[in-house]
Amino acid sequence: MSKFLIMRDRSIAVTDTERQVAQKVMEQGLRGADEEHHARWRRFLRKLFALEDGEIAEIGTRIPRSGAFHRFHMALEQAVFDAQERFVHFEQFRNWVKVGSGFCDWCAGAKGGVIPVPRSIAYAELEEDPMRQFHNDMLAFFRGEHAANYLWPHLKGERAAGMMEAVLRQFDK
Repeated sequence: MSKFLIMRDRSIAVTDTERQVAQKVMEQGLRGADEEHHARWRRFLRKLFALEDGEIAEIGTRIPRSGAFHRFHMALEQAVFDAQERFVHFEQFRNWVKVGSGFCDWCAGAKGGVIPVPRSIAYAELEEDPMRQFHNDMLAFFRGEHAANYLWPHLKGERAAGMMEAVLRQFDK
């Protein structure tokens, strides 16, 4: 979810006509998906337009992920997991991929060191843009120097990279 703060700024002179046009565009150009949601939208807009100078409102948005992209990403992850020789459990593999891709938070460990804590890529929690960024970072990690050599310990260098490319090539569009 994306959250942001907005603030009423009356230092910008807006005529009554301009305000009415803005309200019309916001109420009619953007609509709730059904009558209940449209009524909520209109109430929300009324509250925004009623903010006093300097008053702040926090707004949260969620733009759902593309189902097709989600399935594509999951199939690619699964294909690399199925082909690799290092991990037995998929969740361990996924956590390794997240950390290797930088999709983690660095937190204090139990003994004082710093440890990576993988973030969630749950469909309901991660929006489209951050998911696509993770996907691109994952591909860069897979194609980097470490991943293929680690996933196929009996192969080294170009042979390991070739194995990775053979798996990833199946997903080239």
